[in-house]
Amino acid sequence: MDRLAGLYDALNARDVDAALAHCAPDVDWPDAMQGGRVVGSDAVRAYWLAQWEVVDLALHPRRVRELPDGRVEVLVEQHVRDRDGDLLAHAFVLHTHTFSGPLVSRVDVGDPQA
Repeated sequence: MDRLAGLYDALNARDVDAALAHCAPDVDWPDAMQGGRVVGSDAVRAYWLAQWEVVDLALHPRRVRELPDGRVEVLVEQHVRDRDGDLLAHAFVLHTHTFSGPLVSRVDVGDPQA
């Protein structure tokens, strides 16, 4: 988890530049708001900044395991609140991180029940 703790800390602090420091320049990220994917640091930066304008997202890693192929799977407890602080959603999701060296090159989101 050490190599991902900084990423989650940065996202929870809404520090997009610190989060992107953990990602490859061509990182491939899921777009949870509109569907599809965003690719590259600039697109991921724009995605997170736009998301934070609409909701307050808190991501709490609860379990981490390295997969045989080198990817890292993180069970994340997620709280989504509106701009007034009202809870919109509380869920557990799986984040699967692919790495290029020490940097995250791709993130996939899945259902932990699947």
